[in-house]
Amino acid sequence: MKMRSALFVPATRVDRIPKALASGADIVIVDLEDAVEQDAKQSARDALSEFATAHPDQQFLLRVNDARSRWFNDDIAVCAKLANITGVMLPKAESASQISAAAMARKPVYPIIESALGIMRMPELCQAPGVARLSFGALDLALDLNMDGDSAGAQQLLAVVRPQLVIQSRAAGIEAPLDGVFPDIADSDGLRKSVSFAKGMGFAGALCIHPSQLPVIHAVFEPTEQEKDWAQRVLDEHAKSGRAAFKLDGQMVDMPVIEKARRILQSHP
Repeated sequence: MKMRSALFVPATRVDRIPKALASGADIVIVDLEDAVEQDAKQSARDALSEFATAHPDQQFLLRVNDARSRWFNDDIAVCAKLANITGVMLPKAESASQISAAAMARKPVYPIIESALGIMRMPELCQAPGVARLSFGALDLALDLNMDGDSAGAQQLLAVVRPQLVIQSRAAGIEAPLDGVFPDIADSDGLRKSVSFAKGMGFAGALCIHPSQLPVIHAVFEPTEQEKDWAQRVLDEHAKSGRAAFKLDGQMVDMPVIEKARRILQSHP
């Protein structure tokens, strides 16, 4: 499934769900965790149930509260009940048993890696039954590891962690991960630099917090017309010549390059 962008919507603002779904985001995530105060969890859950019942055609993921919280079981019950919810986004994922508990909703599970323990147990998490795709929670990880804000040291550590999500996802045969949110909504240049960095590592897309971020994210993760043209010419030459190695535009093309061209056109026809 193509998932360049995943847009969060607070569960306290169900009126924004239709707008988010119409924004062009590849997926919408209704958030019961960070966007909802502790004393509003039940009312947000009730409002979401009412909205879903009234709008059965509106589909989205639900970010539940973490598995150690007192709200988790009720969140999973809602996920199981509402057909609108097509997947469970599990924050602070740290064990296969937590994945199993989330999978009780009988929906795909999308764990968020955002703690030291989650990093250490990534192979276990990726291979747990029901897991569809990882996401990276850089902001919560920074808190867990007591990082110093946007310092060079913090950025270096995050840059070391990100490839592990890509590698472990590939090894487990699940979809490529999503990068975390870029919090400065007004900084489109910073967003472009951040998601370009993630794309270069093999991330499939990014989480986001505002519709204005979507054009930048999509522009980065969607191949350009020139890239699509190159991919088509590679495949055309391969089909015409039948060779596994040839030159195109002065560059050597062999089977890994041919496969890259094939993936570009398969994922982005």
